[in-house]
Amino acid sequence: MTDWNAMSDEAFRREMRAFIEAEYPRELRYILRRARWDEMKGWWGKLYGKGWIAPNWPRAEGGMGLDAGKMVIYLEEMERYGVARSPDQGITQVGPILMQFGTEAQKRHYLPRTLSGECIWCQGYSEPNAGSDLASLQTAAVPEGDHFVVNGQKIWTTLAHDATHIYLLARTDRQAKKQQGISFLLADLKTPGITIRPIRNIAGHEEFCEVFFDRVRVPRENLVGKLNEGWTVAKALLSFERLNIGSPRRPQYALRRLEMLARAKGLLDDPGFVDRFIALKLDLEDLASLYGRFVGRAKRGEPLGEDVSMLKIWAMETWQQLTELLIEAGAEEGVIAGVREIAGVETDFLSPFYYARPATIYGGSSEIQRNILAKYVLKLPS
Repeated sequence: MTDWNAMSDEAFRREMRAFIEAEYPRELRYILRRARWDEMKGWWGKLYGKGWIAPNWPRAEGGMGLDAGKMVIYLEEMERYGVARSPDQGITQVGPILMQFGTEAQKRHYLPRTLSGECIWCQGYSEPNAGSDLASLQTAAVPEGDHFVVNGQKIWTTLAHDATHIYLLARTDRQAKKQQGISFLLADLKTPGITIRPIRNIAGHEEFCEVFFDRVRVPRENLVGKLNEGWTVAKALLSFERLNIGSPRRPQYALRRLEMLARAKGLLDDPGFVDRFIALKLDLEDLASLYGRFVGRAKRGEPLGEDVSMLKIWAMETWQQLTELLIEAGAEEGVIAGVREIAGVETDFLSPFYYARPATIYGGSSEIQRNILAKYVLKLPS
């Protein structure tokens, strides 16, 4: 197996760039919505065949084991060519959690199938009355013989209609305090009693779903970690999620589209525009550097502390500012829905803006993240 970290940064970048440009479907470059599995499974197969599907996994588990510097290059090259994000929650979240908390049987079964794309995962966390206050969740899992019987509802479940499996939090002890008595379960979405209902968003896309559980029988062997201690697993997974959400990938994509449009319209000759553009570009450079430090910490097996919340705030708020500037750069075209062509550049101004609006809410709102930083990092009084 190739040790990618032993290569020079320049050689690694060249190899990545050549592979992406040769293999990634041109019609999927810079798509302005979340990609669906049917579109991305061919590209997934090519990355898997190359051994590049899991840059964040250890080499022993089939990943690339990239260090922080190489990880940033990996992301930069994907962004530079406009590679869409695949339905990768199994790679970014489930895999690392199973490596940390899973049984040997769970690792043997799920890790290779997640790498190959046989298991595509979605997250069953949020509920209609449990979003940022996730510990208020009411979905219940009652032990019954060798199974848990699950009843309840999850919402804002990203691409559940493309997934084969779901990882979810369910209450297994209603008498315990709200952050106790919760367990972390894995379920096959083909299990009888599971209903998935897509939700159409303001941009006209069905990215999110509702998932209903009606007496769904989940094998007890699918419990990850200890019974009633799922909050510990959940907190670890949220750290990985914030690392993923806090990557420079989304804002870099928006920056690239903004730069292409600005060049086509001659906006880079406007000092006022350039001041704002360069400030955001430097913010992204700093974000990428900070992201690399957290990636390095995760690679060394060190826990991601509460300070990882910085990434989520920084990335999502910068993304919003970039999409706002993109609309301004589009002038009268910037407020018209759909793909518009300006000076030979095709751009959908409103879809990125719409997608960036909830970014400071999902994965823990910016207000929640700032509270975490104030309380646990800065040690400020409540």
